[in-house]
Amino acid sequence: MSDESDKPANPLHLHLSSGPHIFSGRSTAQIMWMVNLSLLPALLWAWAVFGWAVLAITLSSILGCVIAEYAVCRIAKTASTIADGSAVCSGLLLAYTLPPGMPIWMPFIGGMLALIFTKGIFGGLGYNIFNVALVGRAMMMATFPVEMTTRWLTPALGKADAVSAATFLGQIKLGGQEALTKMLAALPDGGQLWFEFFLGMRAGSIGEVSVLMILLGAAFLLWKGIIKLYIPLSILVGVALMAPFSPAPAIYMLSGGLWLGAFFMATDYVTSPTQPRGQIIFGLGIGLLTGIIRNWGGYPEGICYAIMLMNILTPALNDWFRPKRLTAGGAPS
Repeated sequence: MSDESDKPANPLHLHLSSGPHIFSGRSTAQIMWMVNLSLLPALLWAWAVFGWAVLAITLSSILGCVIAEYAVCRIAKTASTIADGSAVCSGLLLAYTLPPGMPIWMPFIGGMLALIFTKGIFGGLGYNIFNVALVGRAMMMATFPVEMTTRWLTPALGKADAVSAATFLGQIKLGGQEALTKMLAALPDGGQLWFEFFLGMRAGSIGEVSVLMILLGAAFLLWKGIIKLYIPLSILVGVALMAPFSPAPAIYMLSGGLWLGAFFMATDYVTSPTQPRGQIIFGLGIGLLTGIIRNWGGYPEGICYAIMLMNILTPALNDWFRPKRLTAGGAPS
């Protein structure tokens, strides 16, 4: 029979939780709110060129996500996680993928469905397999296909009320080289078209039209050390390899949701690999799949589905490319 004195004075306590276990000195809430802040330049630009409706659409999407998050926490009888900013971030990103002329109530439904089926059912932040905003967009494409593909606006500072026939990628998909020739002929020179696409004077989704504003937000995240360039640059390389199959490779690189997806969707901590080699393969896969869908698929844009397809491979990439751990003697295990 053991004596009480044989028991250790300070028994060992183990805390078990899901990975990755990386301490950065920042809380989840701090990271999420900095991401939200970095997304504001794109929203302000969209408001300037598309009008007040984009703010209503964005607010509707955020409310849908936040209300769903609150409901999920109540049902699960857990503490509310609204304050961490993740639901707001999902609502912002979902709104950024939507046409600026769609009915205001639809993003609310999309936000609720995305939060419940992508995050809530799986157990909350850190357990979702897919990017919440992209699942919301995919659900809305299936539920509201007409509004998701026809409610584009022609951007014009202060007076964007004309309905555009389609986005650049949509016109190229339907008309090919002939459509591109007509677009170029309507402009004084080809260089101006490049500038308008980079700045954001083109038909497109709310937060995707201005490459410049997206890069400003991404630069802030890079400065704060929140994202790294492995995934975004790999995606851009992958799409660049597919661009020569397009009638206008340079404009192809500035179109659609490529830049928003590369810097803000694919870099999601939860749904992307943790190690550089895995991140590079992850990004290249997204880029190549995006080009395949754009060039030979029936859908003019491909970044949304490319990211979700590669999200499926994230657990495998984390398993294939594990970090080297040191043994007690200091040698790799």
